[in-house]
Amino acid sequence: MSPLTRLIGVAAALIALTSATPFAFRMLGDNAYIALTMVAALLTIVATRLAERLPPDRVLWLIFSVAILLRVYMLLFDPLLSSDIYRYIWDGKVQAAGVNPYRYFPADPALASLRDAAIFPHINRVDTAATIYPPVAQFFFLVVTRFSENVITMRLAMLGCEAVTVALIMLFLRRMEQAITRVIAYLWHPLPLWEIANGGHVDALMVALMLAGLWVALTGKALRGAALIALSALVKPYVAPVLAGVWRPWNLKMPLVVIAVVVLCYLPYLSVGWGVFGYLTKGYLTEEGVTAGYELWLLALWRLVFGSHQGDVAVYMVLAALTVLGASFAAAFRSDRGIATSLANINMLLLLTLLLVSPNYPWYFLLITPFVPLCGSAPTWVVSITALMLSEQLDWDFYIPRIVTKSVLFGGLLLAWAWVAWTSRQSKTASAGLSQ
Repeated sequence: MSPLTRLIGVAAALIALTSATPFAFRMLGDNAYIALTMVAALLTIVATRLAERLPPDRVLWLIFSVAILLRVYMLLFDPLLSSDIYRYIWDGKVQAAGVNPYRYFPADPALASLRDAAIFPHINRVDTAATIYPPVAQFFFLVVTRFSENVITMRLAMLGCEAVTVALIMLFLRRMEQAITRVIAYLWHPLPLWEIANGGHVDALMVALMLAGLWVALTGKALRGAALIALSALVKPYVAPVLAGVWRPWNLKMPLVVIAVVVLCYLPYLSVGWGVFGYLTKGYLTEEGVTAGYELWLLALWRLVFGSHQGDVAVYMVLAALTVLGASFAAAFRSDRGIATSLANINMLLLLTLLLVSPNYPWYFLLITPFVPLCGSAPTWVVSITALMLSEQLDWDFYIPRIVTKSVLFGGLLLAWAWVAWTSRQSKTASAGLSQ
């Protein structure tokens, strides 16, 4: 059987699994969703290995046809696991009405005239939080909702961002002289498929801006690239460590450019003063278990063994910040500035950040999905697949404690890193033996 025939078979299996997933979720709960999407992710590994061996002119049509088909199918269903997209639309409506989205809770009487039956009933934190989304995300919400204030339009906008991401992945693969068919690792991966095409998460914008910034910076225009990456961080701040991958040591222009971008983007919303950070600092970190520390995976494991101690969260956050900072400086001071090495270092930085901050939701891991085809490393595959386990949210379904799912996720990352280090050492030992 030829590789193309086998790839067609994998595509058929992937389409069948994806088609069944919404119905399995409704009948059997989120654990059925997790099981089916993880099997689909494993099939994507097989598909990637097959596609790498095939010439682009024979297989790209199949890769893109399946990717488009699956995304169109996603649009037929309401978002399954998150209501965040309704908040995006609401924030766009609020801004269009001339109101600062950081000023009022959605349930505040001042916004009563904006309520409708399609969007308002689905907004999360309706009476506890003004928006937590940074200003670049807010600009995007305003622009998209000027076309139409509905879920389909917002999801199509996120798919537009994803199209930019895919184009940039292919540009990077060509520049690195890698098989362009490796783009299948992103296009068929269930994490972006479900979290962007179905969930419509704004992380799609973050990833597109991040990759655009990396492309611009790594092809010779570092300051412009840094500005784009700063814009990406003003969609979701998790992307900030990427700046270390494009910074030249002791170059003060880049930090100044980043600061200028941040100030200019926040400027239109400063009528609420420090309220632009209000819920993010006062509510969100508490809600996500960061302030108390119980959702920080490494700290949670430490407490299981040694117990809780006063101030342990502060100590952990300082150590985590120093670790990321140290890794960032190591990336910035590297001697090899090639694109492949730069992307590998940035990928490692992002994985380290995710490990230390331990997000609770799978869409936060969209940050690393472009690096699956670009780097193809075992740690990236492991994290992007096991992140699907964080989809478990339904109270009535069989519940696996978060510490268990995070142990599989981040324990898998640590094991993958150890395996890569061991195989690299074995390879160097073998090469040294041959040279003697």
